[in-house]
Amino acid sequence: MEDQTKKQITEQNDGTGEDREITLEELFAELDGILENMNDREVTLEDAFSLYEKGMRTVRRCNEKLDLVEKKMMVIAQDGTEEIFSP
Repeated sequence: MEDQTKKQITEQNDGTGEDREITLEELFAELDGILENMNDREVTLEDAFSLYEKGMRTVRRCNEKLDLVEKKMMVIAQDGTEEIFSP
């Protein structure tokens, strides 16, 4: 499960073949774009459903990233020192 989560929050970096972590800001920008497209009156119902599905996948990715940050903060808060959290 951890590998799947990590795979979902990484993407290919500009064709270099190296994975990089997607930032929350990038995910939020993607959500903004999806919402903008959904608000277009010319979008078909089929396209709206596809955009909805893509938006829900993006929201799940945001939640996964936030969960990782929350777990890291819990490690810091419990013993007062900063430990590297590895999922």
